[in-house]
Amino acid sequence: MANVGGFFKNVMSEMRKVSWPRKKELTRYTVIVLATVAIMAVFFALVDLGISEFFRWYLDL
Repeated sequence: MANVGGFFKNVMSEMRKVSWPRKKELTRYTVIVLATVAIMAVFFALVDLGISEFFRWYLDL
């Protein structure tokens, strides 16, 4: 049980050393991530639509 207490003490010590982003940086990073996810979602939706249409056309031959 002493090891568990020492573990959490070490965790807290290490967390104090972490360089946390400022609010402005965090906002910028969040916007970048959301924009990237949206762009990738649109890209894969278009690719899926294209592949689906190709197979519909191919199977109707």
